This record gives sequence, structure tokens and C-alpha cells, in this order.
Amino acid sequence: MIREPKITLVGAGPGDPELLTIKAVNALKAADVVLYDALVHEDVLAYAQPEAIKVYVGKRSGEHSYGQDTINKLMVDYALNYGHVVRLKGGDPFVFGRGYEELDFAAGYSIPVSVVPGLSSSISVPGLQQIPVTHRGLSESFWVVTGTTASGQISNDLYEAARSKATVVVLMGLGKLKEIVKLFKNEGKHQLPVAAIQSGSTENEKLAIGIVDTIVELVEEKGIKAPALLVFGEVVSLHPSFQPIRDFYQALKEEL
Repeated sequence: MIREPKITLVGAGPGDPELLTIKAVNALKAADVVLYDALVHEDVLAYAQPEAIKVYVGKRSGEHSYGQDTINKLMVDYALNYGHVVRLKGGDPFVFGRGYEELDFAAGYSIPVSVVPGLSSSISVPGLQQIPVTHRGLSESFWVVTGTTASGQISNDLYEAARSKATVVVLMGLGKLKEIVKLFKNEGKHQLPVAAIQSGSTENEKLAIGIVDTIVELVEEKGIKAPALLVFGEVVSLHPSFQPIRDFYQALKEEL
């Protein structure tokens, strides 16, 4: 039986399978094909029917990966030949997930597309560490910025973000950490609290809490690796482990 082609863009959340939404689970159960990314936890695939075709199309630095054009074509080909394709992406499809590009490509073939939002790591991963991205008296807004653009350079938005008083969450920025830290130092924010969180919400989660002046060394010391996000802002000071850091610098200030 030839099924009607359709595509559902599904956000898988930050990594923990239990953070998947009910609507995402229902989409997976109804899928004929699942195209999934590198950051999707393998346990999430168990929600799909055993007979569903599951295709890894992950993109990860330093590994063989599918280009976006190839992924777009695969998504459409599977939909035309098999029916319902779930395009499963880490986090939320529209937060640095290139979800709209895939939606737009499918529209060119008149294939109906629906979207199931996912918990974005930019908010949920700090939240799981009890770090709010906004907090009365500390931060009235937040930036979510990519650390590395398609050209391999630091995002120009980071220069503006470093000047603001907002919380700055940097995705895909670990490889540019020294350069990003320099931006904040140039703004005189040497003692601004910073968190680096690896593989948030998963069994591989690691955390480094410090300040702009120390975070590079702490990340190296704790062996923080990608995928990881960075949080710059006074809200990081609310994390329980920041209190000793605050006490140290307060004592140092009093001595001076």
C-alpha cells in the first residue's frame, strides 16, 4: 500500500529521553521512516514501530556526515516512497536546527509538513542545573547565540551580546571558548560568572562553574568536551557551587 507522503519535524529535546513531549512520542509511533541526528539519544528511537526504517543522518564535527542538501533530498525521497517521515532533531528544530530549511524544501514538492517543538538545550540545560536564564534583579533578558557560524568564524552577535547585561547562552561555542572569553574580557567582565555544561541532561553530563578569567582553565581541567553549551551571566552565580567562588573574591576584595 502506498501511503500519503508527509513529514513531521520533531524536536527531541536536550538528550534525556524522558524530556521528549507526548506529541513527539505520538509522531514517532506513527512514523514509517525516522531520520535522526547525532544528538538524539538512542532510547528515543524505541518509541518508533519496529518495522519503521531508521536512518542516521547525524552531523558532528570531525566525523563523516551528511550535508544539509543530502538530508533534504533523503527526507523527501523517503516521504514520496514510504509515507510518513519523522525528521528527528536534537533540541528544537528551529533553534539552530535548520528546521525551516527542511520545511521549505519539502514545500517545494507539495509535501505537507508539521512541526513538533522540542525543549531547547539553551534553556532546559541551564535550568536542569538550577541556573535560570532570567531572574529578577540579575537578568531581564537572554541571548541565544551560535558560537561558530557556517564560515567557521565567531558570530558577530557575540560582540553585541558581550556588551549587554543579559544572560548569554552560547551553543556550539566550546571550540571558540578562548576567543569568546576575550570578548567579555575586552568589556571588563573578568569576574562575570560562567558555566560550561557538556551533554546536559544525559549520563555524560559534566559541569564547570567559574568566572570569565578562569573558565578556560576549568574546562580543560574537568575535560569538558563537545557537545557543550556556555552560559555567561550573573544568573550563574545562583548555582550552589558558585558560593565558594563568590566568597573567595569577596575576601580578596576586602584584603585590597
